[in-house]
Amino acid sequence: MLKRNLIGLLRSHELTGDKAKDPLLKSHYYKLSREKAWEEVVSTLKKMQGYKILHEVQSVGEIVLEKRTVTGRTMDVTVSVINVNPVTSAVDIYSASRGSFGDLGSNYRLILDIYRTLDKKLAQYKTSGV
Repeated sequence: MLKRNLIGLLRSHELTGDKAKDPLLKSHYYKLSREKAWEEVVSTLKKMQGYKILHEVQSVGEIVLEKRTVTGRTMDVTVSVINVNPVTSAVDIYSASRGSFGDLGSNYRLILDIYRTLDKKLAQYKTSGV
């Protein structure tokens, strides 16, 4: 956690992906078609407290959210639902804070919070990868 705060002094964004060094920031895979995964992810994000959906583009598989922190900072979050194959989808997240200084790891924690919520809702479909 200290390392995340130190990194957060300089960096005000965080993203997930297959090649992420941190295992908690690896893409999450679900045994669902992209359409079904999209429905589940959107409905879950709409129920999360403190997040405002700015727009969703189903054809591209992106949902753009906004979250305001207690200190008044605004964080922009893009959740991508990616079709891996006909029965598997991946979810990746990019989060960035507005402003010039680092985020003290808040984007990292925000991503973990979204993944935790999605994993709880889609636990029966979670898989380790392709």
